[in-house]
Amino acid sequence: MKLRLQKPLALLLAAVSCLTALFGYRAQNIDAALQSDETVTVREIKTGWLLDGPGERDALLFYPGALVEPTAYAPLLRRLAEAGVDCFLVKMPLDLAVLAVNKANRVRKVYSYENWYLAGHSLGGAMAAQYAAGHPDDLRGLFLLGAYTVKDLTRVPFPVVYIYGTEDGVVNRTKLEKGIQLSPPGTCVVELEGGNHAQFGSYGAQKGDGTATVSTEAQQTSAAAEILRVILPTAAAA
Repeated sequence: MKLRLQKPLALLLAAVSCLTALFGYRAQNIDAALQSDETVTVREIKTGWLLDGPGERDALLFYPGALVEPTAYAPLLRRLAEAGVDCFLVKMPLDLAVLAVNKANRVRKVYSYENWYLAGHSLGGAMAAQYAAGHPDDLRGLFLLGAYTVKDLTRVPFPVVYIYGTEDGVVNRTKLEKGIQLSPPGTCVVELEGGNHAQFGSYGAQKGDGTATVSTEAQQTSAAAEILRVILPTAAAA
């Protein structure tokens, strides 16, 4: 019976892998963000990539959007690492965070930081929220980029921040509003003027998305500033 089950599973995984190759979003213009320099050391690790900057206390785990090549988020995370927040870009099986919701545990078992934060984009954000709901005492904050929670986060002891663009044509606004209601009192909701869904990453246009009226660089700079406002308020002000 075990052998009979393995073949259909293998075929399913192969089919999903083909769909990812055909319809997935590839990273664009990210080479500079993955280059180490005197401020940030970038290295590939078993669970993805680590962008190691001058900070030592704070670390952020990032769950990529569905079918998006993870390195597409390197430019955004580079900004955080340069400011003092080490960033772990988590690689998901078949580029689907839904297949490894608890993968953050693998990172946290290997690395030690005083404060852990979690962020995610789109479906990656929803899965990050699911992880956060189950680990309320392990995190210091949750950042949802073009994403929302479907889990009850009203009693978590850390801040939850929603960041989305005015031109986002992908996120479901009704579910977004419901997600905000499932978040703790004082939840911060940031609407980036002119931003869309795809520009939190660097992977080009996304089907169904709106047309941004700001550049990818500007949107990512604004998103990074909102994240730093919570983690490193002094750096955000600068």
